[in-house]
Amino acid sequence: MSDLTNQRERLHTQRPTPWEQLPDFPLYMDQMLSYMDRQLIRFDGDGGLTAAMVNNYTKSGLVPRADGKKYTRSHLAYLTAVCVLKQVLSTKDIALVLDAQRAQGDLPERYASFCASLDRALNLMGDMMEGYPSEGDAADAAVHFALLSYAAGLASSRYVQLLREKRQSTAESTEKKPRDKRRAARTEKENA
Repeated sequence: MSDLTNQRERLHTQRPTPWEQLPDFPLYMDQMLSYMDRQLIRFDGDGGLTAAMVNNYTKSGLVPRADGKKYTRSHLAYLTAVCVLKQVLSTKDIALVLDAQRAQGDLPERYASFCASLDRALNLMGDMMEGYPSEGDAADAAVHFALLSYAAGLASSRYVQLLREKRQSTAESTEKKPRDKRRAARTEKENA
């Protein structure tokens, strides 16, 4: 099986574990890291998720703190999303997106939505790779997929900017409320 065929096959078949099938018992760090190796699609032989990375994601608020020294299915869900998104978004932008999603429903629903979106994206890329079946098309394929990544990055950046603007607007309106109440109290005092 050629390397391209293998990659297309993995794009079509390899998926993170659904919420219901994530372990419902706590895992220690080394068990969790081993589990996460199976959650993600990697082709370049990178080292994958490390304990230091998990600690950094926890410190930055992307992932909840461990329960003692144990990690639950919630941790696995957050880490799966963070590891995928960190390939294309900054940690700051991931935090913004995850914070916005926390208000949209419970974690199992959000994780299922994330997995469904990832499934569509991976299938789309696998299908598109079939248009470049040979290694002789590598240069054209590399440009094509780089341009798709560029276009998707532009769209993602705009949505992240909209989230920033919404957060800023919410923060400003929350800040104005106490001022407006104090102003109204002063006016009421002056009129009394």
